[in-house]
Amino acid sequence: MNKNMKAVILAAGKGTRMKSETTPKVLHEIMGKSLLGYVIDNVKNITDEQFVIVGHQAEKVEEFVKSKYSEIGAKTVIQSPQLGTGHAVSMVCPFLENYEGQILILCGDTPLIQEKTLNEFIKFHNDINSDITVMSTLFENPTGYGRIIRDQDKHLKCIVEEKDADDNQKKVKEVNAGIYLLNWAKVKDVFKDLKPNNAQGEYYLTDIIFWGIEKKLNVNACMIDVVEEIYGINSRQNLAVATKIMNKRKLNNLMSEGVTIVDPDSTWISEDTIIGQDTIIYPSTYIEGKNVIGKNCKIGPCAHLRGGVEVLDNVKLGNFVEVKKSKISSNTNVGHLSYIGDSELGSFVNIGAGTITANYDPLSKIKSKTTLKDNVKIGSNTVLVAPVTVEEGANIGAGSVITKNIEPWALALTRSPLKILSDWVKKKIK
Repeated sequence: MNKNMKAVILAAGKGTRMKSETTPKVLHEIMGKSLLGYVIDNVKNITDEQFVIVGHQAEKVEEFVKSKYSEIGAKTVIQSPQLGTGHAVSMVCPFLENYEGQILILCGDTPLIQEKTLNEFIKFHNDINSDITVMSTLFENPTGYGRIIRDQDKHLKCIVEEKDADDNQKKVKEVNAGIYLLNWAKVKDVFKDLKPNNAQGEYYLTDIIFWGIEKKLNVNACMIDVVEEIYGINSRQNLAVATKIMNKRKLNNLMSEGVTIVDPDSTWISEDTIIGQDTIIYPSTYIEGKNVIGKNCKIGPCAHLRGGVEVLDNVKLGNFVEVKKSKISSNTNVGHLSYIGDSELGSFVNIGAGTITANYDPLSKIKSKTTLKDNVKIGSNTVLVAPVTVEEGANIGAGSVITKNIEPWALALTRSPLKILSDWVKKKIK
């Protein structure tokens, strides 16, 4: 963590093209994690405080930041009315009156940016003693992005938004990535001087470039070559594209570290999932949220891990198994068509096909825990009604509904007597 750097994350926009009445743009999710969550996670290790600028549906974004990130120093700042990106950053000025460090500015709808890239950007800024640095990249089709305009000596001259660009400027392929690093003590006065001299009548953050040059500050653009990392989310189509990019990146990283992905085209694994060597992920498996999977495991096909899952070594999760907020210890097998939620499974446990942990009471809305100790064996088509504990070595007969704790090494079963009516079918046919 850099105690001389703070982050400002722009998250006040409405996101009209997302066509959502209930969810702010930055709270739309990729594999169980919000766009804003990705951005905060990528700056939390390099900044000591994060200011999230909120506006549209502010209360929802505020609640998200408070519940997920307040412990790391993240806080929200209201922008009302929303008068542009420059106006948004100016909202933090009262909190930074005596601050003399650096400010990293990002957009809350760019989930693909990585901490490694941000560190390289920061190093570029510091190595050349820059006062204002903007991140840029080259797009073959730059439509929609602000253009980086350089002079004949290739020095940064200004940034022109697409709506204000002339025909020649629109041909420029170097675009603004929307990420800035400012030496705050030298730059903070710009937010008193910004003017809405543009087609939108807004206070553009991009105008700080021209202001800095006028003030004889050291102003630069740092070009990165990982184009996909600055991909912004403005529509559901963008969201789908970003999800594919992120998933492909994750799967490639896992395979390079010794994980077998049988069919990358049908497998989805979240960025926050850790998987050990020699584990095999079979086709059509979907793993979202934050999870840890050990070595030599077999997952799927068609398995679904919903987050908060810890799987130790040599575990098998079969076809159509769903797991949520559970710990599964080593050498345990969970048979196909099973649901394991809010549970803790010991080692050498065997879960028969069709087993369900009934963890949710719809009347009280309380979720309870199921605990299966080492060497427990659960017969197929069993329902374990939480809260319940099955002690070490106990066996549960197939088709049982378990509502009480089971003592060690016992056999438990709930089963009506079998009735056989001879020739019943023949009589029925006659």
